[in-house]
Amino acid sequence: MKLIALPAFADNYIWLLHTDRHALVVDPGDSASVLAWMQAHPSLQLDTILVTHHHADHTGGLAELVAQTGARVLGPALEQMPVPTQGLQQGDCFDWHGLQLQVHQVPGHTLGHIAFWAQPTGQDPLLFCGDMLFSGWCGRLFEGTPAQMLDSLDRLAALPGATRVCCAHDYPLSNLKFALAVEPGNLALQDHLARCTRLRSQTLPTLPVALQTERAINPFLRSRMACVAAAVRQRDRLVVDDVTTFAALRQWKNNFR
Repeated sequence: MKLIALPAFADNYIWLLHTDRHALVVDPGDSASVLAWMQAHPSLQLDTILVTHHHADHTGGLAELVAQTGARVLGPALEQMPVPTQGLQQGDCFDWHGLQLQVHQVPGHTLGHIAFWAQPTGQDPLLFCGDMLFSGWCGRLFEGTPAQMLDSLDRLAALPGATRVCCAHDYPLSNLKFALAVEPGNLALQDHLARCTRLRSQTLPTLPVALQTERAINPFLRSRMACVAAAVRQRDRLVVDDVTTFAALRQWKNNFR
């Protein structure tokens, strides 16, 4: 299995996974970049498209890709898609040319948001998490509640540490600076920011990132840690439990400049 990150729009990534003959893509908000890559690799057939949620920058290319390739589309059962879609929910599994993919229901960014986890033979696991989990932060709460988002992130954080987190956007520097504002003494975070800064200076992607790294540096996976909770309480004295701490952390990020 080979993993490719196809840039789209200003900061989206469309993830492409392929064998020697077949390809799948995840969250194709733009069809042009996918079709251009497929035309450059005529021995491969795009036969499967995975979708994590309904936002246009993740679904905008579906109609054209289905029309051009006939690929099947698998996506969230609880959200409306612009093309016929096989709906998936928590606990569903499916096979793609010998690769077993598991579906995780992760409401928060949207109510029906799902993520896909797989363990390719001889490789580190993969997590296609859409807009739920980013490097150093998490998605905005457009439809779900803080309690839902926290629960969803808890379940993603419980996956194997070697899992490669394949986010749908790559803009780590400002987000890691926010993480440092929350945990200025976090040495792992300082090292990760330096690494990402080097990569971005070379116009290279900072993704995917290991889940174990995110558990060490991402304040939204660490909101129960005493140091993170204390930093939040210094800004908002009304926090009383894990959910209100997480909600206040998310609001802090919303207003961070």
